[in-house]
Amino acid sequence: MRVYRGGFETPAADREPTADLLASAADGVPAVRVTAPPRQVAFGRRDAREPGFEAAKRAAEEAGFPPLERDVGGRAVAYTGSTLSFGVAVPTGDGRGSIDSRYETATETLRDALSDLGADVVRGEPRAAFCPGDHSLRIAGRTDASVGGKVAGLAQRVRADAALVAGVLVVSAADPEPIARVTEPVYDALDVAFDPDSVGSVAGAGAPDDPTAVARAVEAALVDGPWGDGEREIVRVDGEDA
Repeated sequence: MRVYRGGFETPAADREPTADLLASAADGVPAVRVTAPPRQVAFGRRDAREPGFEAAKRAAEEAGFPPLERDVGGRAVAYTGSTLSFGVAVPTGDGRGSIDSRYETATETLRDALSDLGADVVRGEPRAAFCPGDHSLRIAGRTDASVGGKVAGLAQRVRADAALVAGVLVVSAADPEPIARVTEPVYDALDVAFDPDSVGSVAGAGAPDDPTAVARAVEAALVDGPWGDGEREIVRVDGEDA
């Protein structure tokens, strides 16, 4: 599996390696990248069709989060600079896998990786969570917003030759407050329900408050999981030494 590491200072530049992941998968080699993108709000394709999209982008900018549009589905997601983004690209030719099977594999692999770090997380999400969807992880507990904050959400982009399963992972205990602070006005502009108390963190679930350590654990789980063979071909996207 190709493992892409490194990042860039601007949200737009940091997004560019996604094309490399998909190109690798289209050539038959699965690829993965787990990184902490620059501070931003990444809007999904559905957001761009909403009447309040321009107002939502202004709300993000006013909160100090540059707005960016992404190609995968899902609603707007805020990244603080320590929030993790993960993506794994796999071939889709010859009928290999389905959307549902890819979601299942990615969700279970992520849950297992976090559990191995000590995080008590389960599938599902509280009501009115950020990036609402069926493929999420939350802190174990009740499903109401007061307990069991969401820590991860997944989305998917599918082409004829490759698919990208991507997601957000809130690691640090310091992240929920700024994420909630910017998400609330953004979702209000988009007319999407949101409860600020629904944001959780991996650290809050019992894992180390260390984005780098969590990123490497998730990366390893994806490389050693069903899509990988345990072998790593490290590719530096920023030109640094591997």
